[in-house]
Amino acid sequence: MEEKEVSAMARMLFHVLVGSENPTRACLPFLQAVANKERGDEVQIALAGDAVVLIRDAVIDSVVPVGWPPLKETFQKVVQAGIAIHV
Repeated sequence: MEEKEVSAMARMLFHVLVGSENPTRACLPFLQAVANKERGDEVQIALAGDAVVLIRDAVIDSVVPVGWPPLKETFQKVVQAGIAIHV
């Protein structure tokens, strides 16, 4: 009997509710989405509440989390990976 290979791909939606007032928490879903996309998962990001400002260029350029790259760098990876962002 031949075994079939099982795909480990997951479908994920990262829901962001925190905006620029807490840059470290705001960046986490973007970083996680990029990491999961690189792993082969199907990912999307949804911005709601205070997080909707994170789609503006001025905000993207100014958000710098503690211990991680600036949102500007991570956002570029999100765009390059073709990750959908819903506002």
